[in-house]
Amino acid sequence: MAPRTKNTEKNKPAADREDRLKAALKANMAKRKAQARARAATGDEARDTGEREG
Repeated sequence: MAPRTKNTEKNKPAADREDRLKAALKANMAKRKAQARARAATGDEARDTGEREG
């Protein structure tokens, strides 16, 4: 039975890493969507004046 516990211990760091990566990806996607929404909102105004906000 000892080899089975060692296998689960080896898999745990991979699962932890996967969970961290999943959370980071979710946060990154939310940030990118918010940036895209902000750019779309300010982009309409910038097109009207012919100037870019930066």
